[in-house]
Amino acid sequence: MSSAVLHLVVGPTAAGKTTYARRLAHEIGGVRFSIDEWMASLFWMDAPEPIEAAWAQERVRRCWQRILETALAVALRGASCVIESDLASRAKRLEHIHRARSAGLSVQMHILEAPAEERWERVQRRNEASGVLRQLDFGITKEMFDFTEALWEPPTDQEIAECNGVRVAE
Repeated sequence: MSSAVLHLVVGPTAAGKTTYARRLAHEIGGVRFSIDEWMASLFWMDAPEPIEAAWAQERVRRCWQRILETALAVALRGASCVIESDLASRAKRLEHIHRARSAGLSVQMHILEAPAEERWERVQRRNEASGVLRQLDFGITKEMFDFTEALWEPPTDQEIAECNGVRVAE
């Protein structure tokens, strides 16, 4: 079994995952993987206007597959990894946890949450920001926010206990 840990930083849109994941990766000397960054560099420039959910979901699926395979390979070489995303559904989280454990890795889930109104305000501020203050290369519309909001399944107490989970206040 590797001593590396696969850290899953999960939460709904604008819960503070990126800020937390960056800090965690720095503190543990780990490698961070961000679905938003991969999507922005690989696909958003080719996105249809308006963005279609099916188009985006297929590309998110492809990114997730590559991110998880890469993170597992890195972790098996001894470097802990921080995977940052909503991992909205319990099924997706369990898939990641199962694959990591099957590879002989430990998993720790970090859950970030905040009220929807507060998170929507954060999104609006991010959308208006420029330069280094802008986290993403693309804006999040209210429709996108509401779509992802409907997908979020908060982790159960059992799920958190099974992967040494911690709730984080950001």
